[in-house]
Amino acid sequence: MKRQTKFYNKMAVISMVFSAIIFFGSCKKNGNTSPATLSGTTLSDSTSYATTATTVYNVNLSGLRSDGGYAYHINYPLSQNGDSNTSPSVSTLRLFENGVELGPAHSVHQDIRDYGKGRFSHWGTTLYFSASDNTNPTTNGRKYTFTMGGTPTTGTTGTGTTGTGTTTTGSGTATTTGVSSALMGYAMVNGTTTGGAGGQTVTVSTLADLKTAVAGTTPKIIYVSGHILGSGDVPVYVSSNKSIIGKPGAIIEGVSLYIFTMNNIIIQNITFRNYVTDAAIMLKFATTHVWVDHCDFATDRNHGWAYWGKDMSITRASDYVTVSWSRFHDTNLSFLISGGIAGNEEDIGHLHVTLHHNFWYNVSEREPDMNYGSVHVFNDYHLNNGGYSLGARAAGNVRTDNEYFSGCAKPLTTNLAGDPPGYFSGVTTNIYSNCGANDITTPISSWVPGYSYSAVLDAAANVPSVVQKGSGAILTN
Repeated sequence: MKRQTKFYNKMAVISMVFSAIIFFGSCKKNGNTSPATLSGTTLSDSTSYATTATTVYNVNLSGLRSDGGYAYHINYPLSQNGDSNTSPSVSTLRLFENGVELGPAHSVHQDIRDYGKGRFSHWGTTLYFSASDNTNPTTNGRKYTFTMGGTPTTGTTGTGTTGTGTTTTGSGTATTTGVSSALMGYAMVNGTTTGGAGGQTVTVSTLADLKTAVAGTTPKIIYVSGHILGSGDVPVYVSSNKSIIGKPGAIIEGVSLYIFTMNNIIIQNITFRNYVTDAAIMLKFATTHVWVDHCDFATDRNHGWAYWGKDMSITRASDYVTVSWSRFHDTNLSFLISGGIAGNEEDIGHLHVTLHHNFWYNVSEREPDMNYGSVHVFNDYHLNNGGYSLGARAAGNVRTDNEYFSGCAKPLTTNLAGDPPGYFSGVTTNIYSNCGANDITTPISSWVPGYSYSAVLDAAANVPSVVQKGSGAILTN
């Protein structure tokens, strides 16, 4: 019996050595010239890994390279391929930071760059990942390891699963070529925003095709390709249940998207230019559940204040809107929430809007300006703006959290042309760098929005870096 036991033990050792030879032989075949290597140990009782007798490989950080934002990558000669365009969730790789599992797995690479917080992807033979707190893995002193095998991972356990951009509902993720964001804020309140999810997919490259594609309330995902050009005042009426998603470099110029009495719309990854009438995107007449994400808005400051339309306008009892990770620049009047005070009392109790991780620069004023509504702004970056940045009127509430103002003449004001003032809360959470004084004439309020957002809130000091890296449209493949 002892002889038999010794025989099995010897065979097990030989098998392990043979496997190692094959593994490292495959590394050599792959021609990887990175200094990264893998080393394996066997764990039999580590509950933090939630595995039994699993081979754990060290991530050799000497070969790690930045992939932009919070993402890092390394071209490991992995023993099995991971996800791909045709099979986006087949990888069985589980990633650990100091023995605590990270996730979500199978993350879109732009989400890893933009949000981090432990997201990772085993794509092909490359590992893309972020630290749980978005620090640099090569300098934070932590050990990163991974396991392979078993069933494909879901990435829903461990540190990092509630990082920036996630929501408690887990719904409403918009995805384009190179851009993906998780819905956050008021567009997920009192329902959610899914756009054209589940509907027909079409690609448009002309103004006529765009008008046709956005008509009717049947769910539809509309990809915009190339440069769609209008005369400056061309209206395009967008119906409910649509996702309008720009392919890299997509531009809509001289056109205004009108969204009137509609609901459930996503607009993402579009560069908007030179809209003369009303606004590039105008929400009106009780439109609800709209999400604008990773877009870029600009005109110029040379034609006078009354020439160009606004970047965005949300008016007439419209509600439950989120605007995220977008850029607004080189214009005079940027963003309006409610279009007047007298005669627009229907807006009271509506106009719930969230704006987060947006970048305003070279703008005269209105980032945004608001009447009546309940507006939450967090982690936005306001740079070198000449007038006032945020205005609160007509008893509306604006909550600011960890905003960053730099070189702005008047960051916050309630004192606007004799109009009845609104209220601000959270003003001490912001950073005001080389700015003029706030002009707040009402008591500081304690209002906060009813949804949870602490898990996705970046430190105010990090906002310029985070927003400049992650905001705007994707211009090239």
